[in-house]
Amino acid sequence: MMSKVIAVILGGGQGTRLHPLTATRSKPAVPIAGKYRLVDIPISNCLNSGIDRIFVLTQFNSASLNKHIKNTYHFNVFSNGFVDILAAEQTPSNSAWFQGTADAVRQSLHHISPFEFDYVLILSGDQLYQMDFNDMIEKHAANKADITVATIPVTAKEASSFGIMKIDENNNITSFIEKPKTGLEEWASEVGDEMKSQGRLFQASMGIYVFNRSMIYDMLMNDPHTDFGKEIIPEAITKQKVLSYQYDGYWTDIGTISSFFEANIGLTDNIPKFNLFDKRSIFSRARMLPPSKVLGTTLEKTVIAEGCIINASRVERSVIGIRTRIGRGTTIECSYIMGCDYYQTLEQLEEAKESGSPIMGIGERCYIKNAILDKNCRIGNDVRINGGPHLEDGDYEKYTVRDGIVVIKKSAVITNGTVI
Repeated sequence: MMSKVIAVILGGGQGTRLHPLTATRSKPAVPIAGKYRLVDIPISNCLNSGIDRIFVLTQFNSASLNKHIKNTYHFNVFSNGFVDILAAEQTPSNSAWFQGTADAVRQSLHHISPFEFDYVLILSGDQLYQMDFNDMIEKHAANKADITVATIPVTAKEASSFGIMKIDENNNITSFIEKPKTGLEEWASEVGDEMKSQGRLFQASMGIYVFNRSMIYDMLMNDPHTDFGKEIIPEAITKQKVLSYQYDGYWTDIGTISSFFEANIGLTDNIPKFNLFDKRSIFSRARMLPPSKVLGTTLEKTVIAEGCIINASRVERSVIGIRTRIGRGTTIECSYIMGCDYYQTLEQLEEAKESGSPIMGIGERCYIKNAILDKNCRIGNDVRINGGPHLEDGDYEKYTVRDGIVVIKKSAVITNGTVI
């Protein structure tokens, strides 16, 4: 069955709500869990499901995403598998960039057409979840559906942030409403007892779709609409057999700084909702880094990637990314430190010490709480970063505050004694 499937991963728009993490990279290229990129999640879900023909559609700030995919996903010469970038391009027949999710796939169809496939699996590049797509595609085929939409039960409070589907007893989608604010009662669908007990009565679209080959061509080439969720799917419900595939596992859309922060900090839970310690691998770039070294540090609910040198006093409920250095006497609480792209040499470290300038990483006697440190930051000694609801939102030269979370910008230099 999976040999009949082509996967298309949408690289996302400008990601303004994730600024400044998306200032120089696209949303799918944002580092998560200290060692992966967001795009590794849908690609890994595909590979774990036996789908190894994957296109990633990119447009905004795509250089780092392209580089990551090029350096990561290599198949042997006897395999037909690939992960290929399809960048937005101007052609003699079309001079416009991608105008939306459906338009991105429409403009890329001429690259996809030469391949043999019966189904197109369309995914978002900026969601966190673990799903086996085999069951979804098998149910799509068994029910002779034209389109299948993955849905997840949500509460009434959450429903106003999603497209909500009305589902009948045969799992057919009968109607759709975009981000309803009132009259929610009539949009409740049949869900399992566990979902009912949690008040999750409303089926929200996850932005994951299966199309029959003929259907994707017919709908995109004969319909001027540009977005799947807001236009293509709602219109298809009135004309085609559109099936709901209910997913009951963990899923989150990484759309804001707070959702991104919570998703990463949640990895430190005893049994995280998104479980890295699972038989299903998350594939990413193999960096061949040394193991991490910890000296005299109290660690509590902390995830540490490889290649780190940690001399901190205490690290609690935090994610520490690759190649992170943390100096003596430093305390880090509820923070995500993305790490560094390279090591400084011993000579560079000595020069920085003599000149009193911060080294790459975190200095001595610092206190950092409720913060995200982007890649390659240099935090001096005696720096205090204390995020929380007492801080107003704002964008500054070296950092941004969103929902009480302090985001230190990529490669920022925070001098000794700074207080935020």
